[in-house]
Amino acid sequence: MLTHIHIKDLAIVSSLELDLNSGMTTLTGETGAGKSILIDALGLVLGDRVDNEMIRDGCERAEITAMLDLSNLDQATDWLQQHSLDAGDECILRRVLSRSGNSKAYINGSPVPAKSLQTLGDLLVDIHGQHAHHSLLKRNQQRELLDDYAGHQKLRQQLAEAFQLWQASQEKLQQLSSASSERREKLELLRYQVSELNELKLAESELLELDQEHSRLSNAGQLQTGCDFILSNLYDDENAIQGRLSRIQSELEQMITTDPSLSEIREMLDGAVIQVQEATHSLRHYAGGIELDPARLELVEQRLADIHDMARKYRCRPEELPATRIALEAELEQLKHADIHLAELEQLVESQRAAYMELANKLDSSRRKAGEGLARDVSNSMNTLGMPDGLLKIDIETLAPERASANGLNRIEFLVSANPGQPPKPLIKVASGGELSRISLAIQVATVRCSGTPVLIFDEVDVGIGGGTAEIVGNLLRQLGEYRQVLCVTHLPQVAAQGHNHLQVTKSGENGTVQTRVVPLDGDLRIQEVARMLGGVKITDQTLAHAEEMVGNSQS
Repeated sequence: MLTHIHIKDLAIVSSLELDLNSGMTTLTGETGAGKSILIDALGLVLGDRVDNEMIRDGCERAEITAMLDLSNLDQATDWLQQHSLDAGDECILRRVLSRSGNSKAYINGSPVPAKSLQTLGDLLVDIHGQHAHHSLLKRNQQRELLDDYAGHQKLRQQLAEAFQLWQASQEKLQQLSSASSERREKLELLRYQVSELNELKLAESELLELDQEHSRLSNAGQLQTGCDFILSNLYDDENAIQGRLSRIQSELEQMITTDPSLSEIREMLDGAVIQVQEATHSLRHYAGGIELDPARLELVEQRLADIHDMARKYRCRPEELPATRIALEAELEQLKHADIHLAELEQLVESQRAAYMELANKLDSSRRKAGEGLARDVSNSMNTLGMPDGLLKIDIETLAPERASANGLNRIEFLVSANPGQPPKPLIKVASGGELSRISLAIQVATVRCSGTPVLIFDEVDVGIGGGTAEIVGNLLRQLGEYRQVLCVTHLPQVAAQGHNHLQVTKSGENGTVQTRVVPLDGDLRIQEVARMLGGVKITDQTLAHAEEMVGNSQS
């Protein structure tokens, strides 16, 4: 619901703050007072094309802000959340016009392209009249209206899901089918690669063992020299560590006879002697195994070279070669069974296509039946709205299967004839703005209980009508106001009297400038405004009584 609008420096509006209520709100006033400026301002804040000539004379910029309550408007809330623009149940739209030509758009304080305002605006507000912001002229919206009227929400969801499954499988099938020759080449390559890696026979721990062996073989001389040096210092030399420790033990034994408290130190030295003896034994065994083996070193180096060459070829680290082989074997196995998968996928695609076609045909049949009912309801409403020969026809074309979509196999278009002898034409080609507004009103009344745009604005739907027809228009608008928020610009008292709310637009001159004001009317003020619309310049007691009766009847 539209709750508030602020306009600054637009056309003849210097500054305007307007609170709006639910139900049907009528806007009245003398011709030229500025009623259309309100509609233009709403159009701009909903993404209409900017015309900088609308900026108030003497000002460099104009600004329009609209506040909306999004309670229970899931579609708009979801769109805002998807674009990270949500701010709870309140939504603020803002448009700034500049004489420099750079207009700016904002949603909940975040700058956005004007197209985003338009996309969100289409979910929130529908302006009916001689304005571009008119969703009923779009075929997609006409299809949505028919489906909402028929209660197709569940069937449409099932159809969309079936279409997505079918298309996803169809895409996989096309990829597999178009890649048959590539698959054969890939098979040959995979077989060669797997064979090559199998011939290498690289075990998981082999690389580490080879590196260690290579290090020993290539440094055998250095290792032998080191062993000889250590053994000499541990045991072999005259002044070796083991001999010196033995002499120390003997000296300590003599000291212990004098002071037994040194026994603990003797135990430590005994342990050291044992450790040196064991180290000497182990090192002799290790040194005995060292040998210079150029032939074995050459074999190890060649094996390491083969492994590193293979790793470079497959663009991986040497230790990753076993895992690469396993992955290529798995890919080869999968590709071997591709023909089986292809046949299974062809069968799946056909079954999914059949499931989609069954739902699409069911939707087609239901749409045709609902189309007759909706066309009849709208035509009846048109007949009461000053178009006694008005006719709506809903053209439903069944498309070829190759043009299938998530919306089904139908091309839907609303065709209308407003005058006798005229063949029905697409709604978008209806020339008269007044006729278009009344046709739109008839469609909205017929689909009022369906989910739809929460705010409807009708700009002078009463053009070219009067008397009883005007009263019917007002009554229909009031009916709409029970389900949606309706704003109606009108010149007819029969329509103005029907509103749940009444706003008067006035124009005055102050300090050489023109100002537009909007005043909420109630009680006597409202009766006087309806009387002005009834009686013109001179308002009599009889006119006031008539106006009071009209307002009273509509409110009761």
